Amino acid sequence: MPQAGGKPALAAPDKPTAQRKGSGLPIPRFASLRSDEVNVRTGPGSRYPIDWMFKRKAMPVEIVAEYENWRKIRDWQGASGWVHQSLLSGKRSFIISAKTTSLYKTPASSAEVVAKLEPEVLGEIRSCAGDWCRVKVSGVSGWIERSGMWGVYKSEPIN
Repeated sequence: MPQAGGKPALAAPDKPTAQRKGSGLPIPRFASLRSDEVNVRTGPGSRYPIDWMFKRKAMPVEIVAEYENWRKIRDWQGASGWVHQSLLSGKRSFIISAKTTSLYKTPASSAEVVAKLEPEVLGEIRSCAGDWCRVKVSGVSGWIERSGMWGVYKSEPIN
């Protein structure tokens, strides 16, 4: 029987919906923090105590598990805990995790260096292909080698 708007109604699933595990998206995957203050809990629910708090909007995190509307995340230093999905964004970002990294004008290590990115600098990932990602940091765009940042998988394409 069609619903309002002429779209057909979907058949009921074979399995009970009470067993909702999460989004159905791949795990692990990267996301970023939506807010400047994100409470990290010891378990997947508001009844669990707050263990600590992130204080950097747009910081990349890796989602390593899901339970209903809760996501277990890990940061670039390996700390992990549970946050509500509403505190995460699908926008892709990166952090310089280890040593100073060059931001190049074009995707080649022989290209002109447009900036030097110090450890803990955050930026936005625009696209990635091969060993290079096009990024934006504080209004400056350029290319960075994947190996110089945390927030993208080794062979993951980003368009």
